Amino acid sequence: MSTLYGIDFTSAPSARKPITVASGVVGADGAVHLRRVERFPSWDGFEAFLRRPGPWLGAFDFPFGLPRESVLEHGWPTDWAGLVRAVTALSRAEFKALADAERAQRPVGDKYTHRATDRPAGSHSPMKCVNPPVGWMFMEGARRLLDAGVHVPGMHGGDGQRVALEAYPGWLARSIVAGSYKSEAAAGQTRERLANRMLLSEALLRGQHPLGVPLRCDDNALLEAMSSDGTGDTLDCVLCLVEAAWAWLRRDAGYGLPLHIDPVEGWIVGVSRPEAVDPLRH
Repeated sequence: MSTLYGIDFTSAPSARKPITVASGVVGADGAVHLRRVERFPSWDGFEAFLRRPGPWLGAFDFPFGLPRESVLEHGWPTDWAGLVRAVTALSRAEFKALADAERAQRPVGDKYTHRATDRPAGSHSPMKCVNPPVGWMFMEGARRLLDAGVHVPGMHGGDGQRVALEAYPGWLARSIVAGSYKSEAAAGQTRERLANRMLLSEALLRGQHPLGVPLRCDDNALLEAMSSDGTGDTLDCVLCLVEAAWAWLRRDAGYGLPLHIDPVEGWIVGVSRPEAVDPLRH
C-alpha cells in the first residue's frame, strides 16, 4: 500500500506560510483516508520529506514544466532534467528579465505562453512571476524534485518507489464551487469564503466532484481545519491528496495521464484532454 501525499507548495516557505502536506491511503472502500497534515516552514524539512523511502505517490501544487514555445524561444534544453538545470542556474532576476522580454513581444490579450495543460486546467502560465509567482514555484520545486531523484511519469525516470505528479487544487475546487474560498490576508477571510470552504469539504466527503474519490477522516480537528483555515492551505493540500488518490487508482493506466505528454511541459493530474476517455469510467 502506497502512502499518498498532497502538497500545497510555496516558493518561499516560512513559519507564516509553510509548505503544507496531507497524507493518507486509499482504503478497500475506494475512498482516500486522510491521516495527518504536516507543515514545513523551511526547505530543509521539505527536502527531507522528498527523500522519505517509498512506496509513496505525491501530488504537488506547482508547475513541473514550462511552455514548449518559451523553451524553444530561449534555446533551453528539450529534455526535462536539462531544462530544469538550465533554468534554475539563472537567478530570479535573470529569469524574470527573459520572461518580461518575451511578454513584451506578444500581442495584448496573449502576453503569456501556456502549456497544453494550462488551458483546460485554468492554471497560470509558469512564465508568470507575480500574482501568483508561478515561475518561482517552478524554479524552486522542479529542481528539488530532480535533486531528490524522484520518478516523474512522462518526464523523468527516477526512483519508482517515489512518484511525483503535478496537481492543481484550484482546478478541482472550481469544479465544485465557483466563488473564492481563501485569502492570505485576514481581512479577506470572509464569511462567504468560509461558506465556500465548508461546501468544498462536504463535496469531498461525499465524492461529489469530477474525480469521484470520496474523502474519509476520523480526526475531527483536521476536518475542522479544512474549513477554519482561512488561507486555504489545509484545504488545498487535501484537494491535492484527492488528486493523488485518483492517480493512484489509475497507476496501471499511466496514473490517468494522457498517453503522450510533452516532457518539457508536463501535465496536471486529473485534467483530461477533450477527447480523453477515463478507463475506469467506461
